Amino acid sequence: MTHPTSPVAPPTRPSSRGGLTLLTLLILAVAAWMTTQQPSRNETRESHRVPSHTLPTELAGFQPDAWYFPDETLLGFVEISAGPFRMGSDARTDRQSFENERWSNTAATGLIELPAFLIGRYEVTIAQYALFVTTTGYAVDEQTLQGEPNHPVAMVSWPDALAYCRWLDDTLRASEHTPEELRRRLEQGWQITLPTEAEWEKAARGTDGRLYPWGNQPPQGRAHFASSSSRAVGSFLCPDCQFSLSDMSGNVWEWTRSPYQPYPFETANDRDNLDADALWVMRGGSFTDTAQNVRAAVRGGADPGARRPFIGFRVVLSPS
Repeated sequence: MTHPTSPVAPPTRPSSRGGLTLLTLLILAVAAWMTTQQPSRNETRESHRVPSHTLPTELAGFQPDAWYFPDETLLGFVEISAGPFRMGSDARTDRQSFENERWSNTAATGLIELPAFLIGRYEVTIAQYALFVTTTGYAVDEQTLQGEPNHPVAMVSWPDALAYCRWLDDTLRASEHTPEELRRRLEQGWQITLPTEAEWEKAARGTDGRLYPWGNQPPQGRAHFASSSSRAVGSFLCPDCQFSLSDMSGNVWEWTRSPYQPYPFETANDRDNLDADALWVMRGGSFTDTAQNVRAAVRGGADPGARRPFIGFRVVLSPS
């Protein structure tokens, strides 16, 4: 383990040989660790129903009357243009890379073509998630809504994150206050959901293969990591990030809608036989991690029922 509290288990950096064997051992090790560290599935489902929550009437930079989204024209959604990007890591240029970031036995990286999509500038906040809970009566862990309203929500499982996405999708479709551009995409069949790990990685590292969202330099003063708690979303501005997104490195790990599988990434693998997958991909690292684990290509996995203080999510509006 690279960090005693992380559900992600990139091992010490392996050689280029034996990648499949090491990846298999990695997955088995993570599954075994999660079994000993987290409650049983029955315990995981024993959430606390929170019928109401005190919501702030004012929140700097956010709109209480617009679902606590950022005070921006598109509610903080940022468009990632259609086109290719290179996914994965080449150990020759990234000496911190792990074997599960290698594309295949014959290629270090792979070129992925993605359609355009929109992604949240910030991780979903406690205020945003609390509005969902108070509106629907959704059952949550008692710790989920504790903390400052502008901090990223944590203690959310993979189903919890998807439930928020479904509620937000329905809400934006029904509201007369939804920005016209977002409404148009929704009417075209786009959906609010979690990003695939390909969407997440393109949004994080851009199209030029950088190691971190801002470039190839270590994250001193650019990300929240190696700490004991989260920070307010947007605490670290990233003017050098290609898409000006915040906290794609550190703060909290972010759920994706991709099952944890060996590369190469294929969109079809995110749709077929999902009931057979034990782990789901998380990206970005967290406040608990080292600089090595907040690189843009780092892949982590966790049981879908895991609720941890360093696991959150952000949303996308995606055509896929």
